[in-house]
Amino acid sequence: MATVGLFYGTQTGNTETIAEAIQAQLGGDSIVELSDIANASSEDFEPYEYLIIGCPTWNIGELQADWEGFYDELDNINFNGKKVAYFGCGDQIGYADNFQDAMGILEEKISGLGGQTVGMTSTAGYEHQESKAVRGDKFCGLAIDEDNQSDLTDERIKAWATQLKSAFGI
Repeated sequence: MATVGLFYGTQTGNTETIAEAIQAQLGGDSIVELSDIANASSEDFEPYEYLIIGCPTWNIGELQADWEGFYDELDNINFNGKKVAYFGCGDQIGYADNFQDAMGILEEKISGLGGQTVGMTSTAGYEHQESKAVRGDKFCGLAIDEDNQSDLTDERIKAWATQLKSAFGI
């Protein structure tokens, strides 16, 4: 069985594509198992000591629809002792006042349930105004903007994967 469970929600396919790229950088499907949150249950989280949560920010600072539907189910998951990394897709120019809010909403909820957040990244190089995902001078995870900075996506994923390999011991 894979060491890391990666749970993502996707509306347009971007988040799924990023999830696949993260999986590849971390060593493939023998290390990281992908699960679309639309088809997941709270029990699916249990076997993993290490989790990656992926969610785009939708509309004006909202969770993607499948994550919104699953949000209350998070209360049924024991996150104690689990290391959890987050990534999100968003548009920092068009939605500068709530860039990556969904990632921040999920991180706040899961850390409040005992999950240990790993994989924070610098806010340097982004042009947003506000974000629920900012913790000090860092995002609570990997912030991806395919709309405005797609040329930086591969580089950001590689750097983040290196950070996660250390945090997860893989």
